[in-house]
Amino acid sequence: MAGEEVTSEAASGAASRAAQAFYFSTDTFREHERVAAWRELFGRTLLNIDIAPRSKERFHATATISRSAALSIIRATTAPADQSNRGLIANDDISFGCVLSGRWFTSQRGRAEEVLAGDGVLLSHGDVGTVSFLEASDFVAFGLPRSAVAPLVPDIDALFARRVPGSNPALRMLLHYLEFIADEGLNAAPELQAALANHVGDLLALSLGATRDATELARRRGLVDARLRAIKEDVRKSYHRADLSVHTVAARHGVSARYVQRIFDESGSTFTQYLTEQRLAAAHNVLRRPTAAALPISTIAFDCGFSDVSHFNRLFRRRYGCTPSDVRRTNDAAV
Repeated sequence: MAGEEVTSEAASGAASRAAQAFYFSTDTFREHERVAAWRELFGRTLLNIDIAPRSKERFHATATISRSAALSIIRATTAPADQSNRGLIANDDISFGCVLSGRWFTSQRGRAEEVLAGDGVLLSHGDVGTVSFLEASDFVAFGLPRSAVAPLVPDIDALFARRVPGSNPALRMLLHYLEFIADEGLNAAPELQAALANHVGDLLALSLGATRDATELARRRGLVDARLRAIKEDVRKSYHRADLSVHTVAARHGVSARYVQRIFDESGSTFTQYLTEQRLAAAHNVLRRPTAAALPISTIAFDCGFSDVSHFNRLFRRRYGCTPSDVRRTNDAAV
């Protein structure tokens, strides 16, 4: 995700803008300023926290932060450290953190949990709490209003500082969805930003143990959208495989092929159309590269997942209004 590198002044103004993305690294500060800078920028962005390094070795931390009016997401790395909000926050928001690598120890409301890679944990902004990064950690966390999640779970107060295991299917789906939002979602129109925040709340509720009514709501709202995004991401990464089909993708995601077809239909497309578009776009990009000038068009077609060159040529002409050879000649002339 592209973002601007920020100073404390830029960070303090982030909350006033509807959608914001920026990057922070302690490497831009002198060594004796790094902990204070991390505390100020990280705290102002997501949590008001105190930070104390756990070792005398050089402190290092980075963060890529996305913010909208309804949702804040941070992807960060940090050296071993202890952090505490010490009851400094007066609002009623909540945070949920997912450990991507490393090991945490969390404490709040008299509960304490060890949180391992793949796990998640819910924390309250309004209560004293601590998170100890016992070793260098990579993590993603987000903040939401408590009101966005509390009605969807039986007793949210009983869930703070409780480990959500990485084996939880809804948590894995939530992580996939956060990746999508961090990459492109928060740059969307305000109404879509609000929908994305609702979907995150739905998936979080499912991860925590939603009520039956909330589970049904999430299945109709956040879960379907998140699963579609995850399947599309899978296709974008695997389009070059000639054996890729709705059946193989469905099996990988633990759903039926009919379900995959239905959620694509509801989005205004089909699985086949989406897969074909990814393959054609990839072939078009290769044809425009001078370094691929010597590659036979049939090789490019096969490498992009097409098994029939004549079929590829027909689809390509229908999509771009010209043949693959035309694209190559145009590119050669421009060079």
